[in-house]
Amino acid sequence: VQLQASGGGLVQAGGSLRLSCAASGRTFSTYGMGWFRQAPGKQRELVATITSGGNINYADTVKGRFTISRDNAKNTVYLQMNSLKSEDTAVYYCVARPHGYYSTNPEYYNYWGQGTLVTVSS
Repeated sequence: VQLQASGGGLVQAGGSLRLSCAASGRTFSTYGMGWFRQAPGKQRELVATITSGGNINYADTVKGRFTISRDNAKNTVYLQMNSLKSEDTAVYYCVARPHGYYSTNPEYYNYWGQGTLVTVSS
């Protein structure tokens, strides 16, 4: 599986962005998908996950502001980010694991996209 993330950019605090992650392959619907992020000088942290069955989990830091969704017909997972804060500035990575569930461990995920930079200016 190859993952191609897009949608990052520069936005003012309080603004919104939508990240997209397009996946190759014909078994996308069976994959657990998610988003991690890594800010400068910090470890990667889980942002959100969505299972093949549609179960969703969020990091406490983004609950109520971010929404993860998937479109199996388009082999794409999305991350809608609203009310952005300067602390959301990071490189965002799309991840995948066959039949994957929720895990905060980066090593749990078999596939990683190349990352897309989100910069939130205060």
